[in-house]
Amino acid sequence: MSISSFIILGVGLSVDSLAASITTGACSIKLRVSQIFKVALYMAVFQASMPLLGWFIGSSFKGLVAAYDHWIALLLLGSIGGKLIYDGLRKAEEESSCLCPSSHFVLAGMALATSIDALVVGIGFGVLSIHIWMAVFIIGITTFFFSVAGVLLGMTIGERLNKGLEVLGGLVLIGMGLRIFLSHTIEFIK
Repeated sequence: MSISSFIILGVGLSVDSLAASITTGACSIKLRVSQIFKVALYMAVFQASMPLLGWFIGSSFKGLVAAYDHWIALLLLGSIGGKLIYDGLRKAEEESSCLCPSSHFVLAGMALATSIDALVVGIGFGVLSIHIWMAVFIIGITTFFFSVAGVLLGMTIGERLNKGLEVLGGLVLIGMGLRIFLSHTIEFIK
């Protein structure tokens, strides 16, 4: 995968963290800079660690699924993207709830909940033998900046912006899955 593909994937994976950060900012309008960075650091560490864990899992099973790796990537990214779209549409219909983290435990729980999809993507990385360290770095940095921006946006304009972000992230992940699938399928046909 190219660096631009990693950036696009990092953006897609960071959308959950961005949405949670916007909600955090909307609930806590008077956060200090250190608190904003604390939220962003939690999000980035979890979002970057989960693909690494998934990569170790996926690498273990690579030999068993090498002929079907592009199908696995399509199914994993497509299902995660579909879930993000579903959640985003469902949240648009529901009344939004406020999440105001005040402890390390709450921040860790929020960061873990928003990074589960990155674990699944990491499994796909392991199966596809993708360079994990570049992916981890880009996903972590992207998530950090998105989370800082999310808290600041939330503090400024509140939850109105939060509603469509998961749908956008889902579409990005589905697009990545289709791209991997098509590139492997076209290579196989040649």
